[in-house]
Amino acid sequence: MSTIEDLHNSAHDIFTHALDACDVGNAFDRHLHFENTKLVRHPSQALKPIEIDLSRYKKFLVIAFGKAALSMFDALLSRLPDKIHVRGVCSAPEVPRSQSWPLRLNIHERIRYFAGGHPLPNKDSFEAAEAALNLLKRAGKDTFIFFLISGGGSAMLELPLDRSISLEDTIAFHETLVASGATITEINTVRKYFSAVKGGRLALAAPQAEKLSLLVADVPLKDLGAVASSPTLPDRSTQAECSEILSRYHLLDKFPATVRTYFETLTPGNNALSADAFTHTQFDTLLSNHDFVNAARDRAQQLGFKVFIDNTCDDWDYVDASRYLLKRFHELRREHPRVCLLSSGEVTVQLAPEHGCGGRNQQFALASAFDLRQFEGQPLVVFSAGSDGIDGNSPAAGAIADTTTISRARSYGFDPDMTLARFDCCPLFTALGDSIVTGPTGNNLRDLRILLAAEE
Repeated sequence: MSTIEDLHNSAHDIFTHALDACDVGNAFDRHLHFENTKLVRHPSQALKPIEIDLSRYKKFLVIAFGKAALSMFDALLSRLPDKIHVRGVCSAPEVPRSQSWPLRLNIHERIRYFAGGHPLPNKDSFEAAEAALNLLKRAGKDTFIFFLISGGGSAMLELPLDRSISLEDTIAFHETLVASGATITEINTVRKYFSAVKGGRLALAAPQAEKLSLLVADVPLKDLGAVASSPTLPDRSTQAECSEILSRYHLLDKFPATVRTYFETLTPGNNALSADAFTHTQFDTLLSNHDFVNAARDRAQQLGFKVFIDNTCDDWDYVDASRYLLKRFHELRREHPRVCLLSSGEVTVQLAPEHGCGGRNQQFALASAFDLRQFEGQPLVVFSAGSDGIDGNSPAAGAIADTTTISRARSYGFDPDMTLARFDCCPLFTALGDSIVTGPTGNNLRDLRILLAAEE
């Protein structure tokens, strides 16, 4: 027999276990290792094994950016052979404190760290992009480059192709895209045609150097080009697709004048990059959302739940996703008294000009609470949180809702309908003690929704 409190604890346990199982350092060891100065990539279903003799190169660069940049950077640096000396750029959510560095402190004297902005770029985002491009432009055939790329990199490393576009207008451009309701793939398609470091341009800044991109993917594996807007991989999108997205979401009228003029004067083909230019580029995916959800599945099974995974609603509007998953959830629990429905990926929200504090996971949880209230007294919970520890503009990673959420919120003086309409869920869940707060996790493998039911 389980209570709502028991299911709250189980949901937190499943999420925390999945995060722990997706340690970046362990993932690095599963994919790569060094034999003296030889870099060996282990075989996988998707990629062939490779061996790269690093002794052939005189210079080594590391360019890391995204929410997992520091974790990836430390994983690589702690495993590099002593004979390999690197220079580089790292743009992460925060600059590391000296006591958190590995023992080889001399390495960090040759690395420039930047606290890049997210979800909107900042001054450090611009400066990190400039620093990376300057390093890459000096790289030749004797240079080997590690690109360490994770979600959030689109904002943390940014520079317009049109250098006359200001930081303020670039921030407004990103803000408009994030609030538009477009999917992450659509948003990143537009970003590729705006940026000097996206759509493969970062790799092409060093065309003769040998390059290896290591990814922590916050997108579906079928669309790896969307990770940080594909800075080092060939861009498979077209300018026609970009124009269609701009039109469908009525974005041009919402952009600053300089950005609107840039897109209006963009001529077909002037942004095209040939795939032949990437002959010196290889990549590997260290971690993906599949690793995250599979780890959650394993833990839920250990806790005695019958587990189902349904990612159908990836990139759906949060209301539609909530309705779909709850319908499936109720169907499953009629057959299985102790059931766990997992759903990974992201839902979308379209923000009003005036909105409060929250994010897509808290929106999803509160929307689900309206359905759950009809089952008050039954042990049912809906948990939704981001693997990066961040949900929108709030300090929370997400929230957990149950059959009592709506009634408890009203007893605290909240109007749940108004809260949902204003995208202001964080104060409500904080007051209830149902916010999920992890702090930045040093990872980014998309969101996880956990729906649990048990016998009373």
